[in-house]
Amino acid sequence: MQNNNFNEHLVEQRVTYSLEKDGQFFIVENVPARVNIETGEQFFSPETVEQLQQIILHQPQPARFMQIPVYQFAA
Repeated sequence: MQNNNFNEHLVEQRVTYSLEKDGQFFIVENVPARVNIETGEQFFSPETVEQLQQIILHQPQPARFMQIPVYQFAA
């Protein structure tokens, strides 16, 4: 059971979801999520998670391509 105080800090937003799988990056824009306004943590409905999995597994034609730089973190 979730604390009602916790739910008061969640707002419905559209977010960008990103995932790295087998060395390939996937970015899905405009994903519906409940976002904790204090922590930024994102929560997705089971239906949204299922749709994200389908997009990543079946890789339909993307809306666009992006080129991103990759950096190494040197300690």
